[in-house]
Amino acid sequence: MKLISPTISRFARIRHYRIEQWINNPIATQRDVLQDLVTHGQFAEIGRHYGFDKLFNIRDFKKTIPISEYDDMKPYVERLMQGENNLLWNTPVKWFAKSSGTTSDKSKFIPITEESLNNCHYQASKDVLTMYYNYNPDSDLLTGRGLVIGGSHQMSLLNEDIQYGDLSAVLLQNAPMWASWIRTPDLSIALLDEWENKLEQLAQSTIEENVTSISGVPTWTLLLIKRILQITGKETLKEVWPNLELYIHGGVSFVPYKEQFQRLVGADVKYMEIYNASEGFFAAQDSPEADGMLLLLQHGIFYEFMPIEEYGSKEPRTIGLKDVEIGKHYALVVTTNGGLWRYLIGDTVQFTTTYPFRIKVSGRIKHFMNAFGEEVMVDNSDKAIAIASKKEGVVVSDYTAAPVYFSESNNGCHEWLIEFEKAPENIAEFAYELDCALKSVNSDYEAKRHKEIALRMPIVRVLPKNTFNNWLFSKGKLGGQHKIPRLSNDRKILEEILKFSQKE
Repeated sequence: MKLISPTISRFARIRHYRIEQWINNPIATQRDVLQDLVTHGQFAEIGRHYGFDKLFNIRDFKKTIPISEYDDMKPYVERLMQGENNLLWNTPVKWFAKSSGTTSDKSKFIPITEESLNNCHYQASKDVLTMYYNYNPDSDLLTGRGLVIGGSHQMSLLNEDIQYGDLSAVLLQNAPMWASWIRTPDLSIALLDEWENKLEQLAQSTIEENVTSISGVPTWTLLLIKRILQITGKETLKEVWPNLELYIHGGVSFVPYKEQFQRLVGADVKYMEIYNASEGFFAAQDSPEADGMLLLLQHGIFYEFMPIEEYGSKEPRTIGLKDVEIGKHYALVVTTNGGLWRYLIGDTVQFTTTYPFRIKVSGRIKHFMNAFGEEVMVDNSDKAIAIASKKEGVVVSDYTAAPVYFSESNNGCHEWLIEFEKAPENIAEFAYELDCALKSVNSDYEAKRHKEIALRMPIVRVLPKNTFNNWLFSKGKLGGQHKIPRLSNDRKILEEILKFSQKE
């Protein structure tokens, strides 16, 4: 089996040359991608409506096609799910990625085409492997199995030929035959709907495997790791799987979870972040030393970046790669080979480098706190939680926060609901350190806290363990890609969770 490593490394070097081609020619690559997308789209209903055959440059493209959100696309999706075709793209749509994005009651169904599967998601997955081997040429990754902690899939009730599920489930269901040789568990377990049963079967069925990598959202991966350690009586996952060398994570920031993973997994495991959303595979960590993830430019996606202050404008302005600035928050707008046209996905990103273009996800358009002009993004809150946790020697499992508005007797503040794996001895001290950390990472928050003119000290409430999971379960959203919104600019979600915790 050791012969696999040098062979794979040679293939990786050849393939990495192709990656370097688009890294070195980003603007031209993106122009070619858009041309290809428009060529496909002109034969679909949306292309005929907007006259795609008359669009000859990026300026005309942006001028002709409005930026859309899910509600704008929903009428097309409903028709596609009933079996119509050639609406958003010129090839059939038989799969939809059911996207939660938030914990709202409405699910989003994102069309998945053959092109988006093969030329975006699977192509990007191969490039992720290539980039990993580029920095780890002696890796034994493919001598064992990759544990994939995916979501569920279902048949649509509208049409027996149409299926939908979490993105991970759609990718697993459509993966080539050879992928099953290097993946665990069996599909019958990987695609189970009921998360608690699935977690148990995942643990029991993989303990004896030679697992060399794990892929999954941090929250659910941690639950699996704890169950495996409970079953085996081991202290770290490396004792269960000695050849484990890589954890691939995405979906939420890894910052609040890093300490727990390092303690439970053990030493000599590498971590790699990817940005693989229902709408497309956007970015992946190409270097362990680099800050941010490499934006994938030749995978059937054309990118635009909307300055966050433009959101909500009648005609919001977007910019291309050549005009982006490091550190500035942008709402991500994509046109894809899945049939999305100038689609605002809801995530905000920041560039960490240009040439090559690397990004990090800084939050969600609607997941922030700015009730008092403090402009706290998820990136800020994750960093602050990590700083405060380290200083106080605690471990945070999950959290959510929202503003407390001005009253006649008090000015405003932020209220935090936090679940701890290891709780602080003094919650007031933790709140103080959290406040200090937020000041250190966000100057607007620091200004609003000055002499408590606008904001007083944050309120921190400790929730019983498993409150967040139990709340998600009560909403039918436990497992898969569902997650707690970290920040809200209103109190709806926080009040709901707080009330739920008091009933338990």
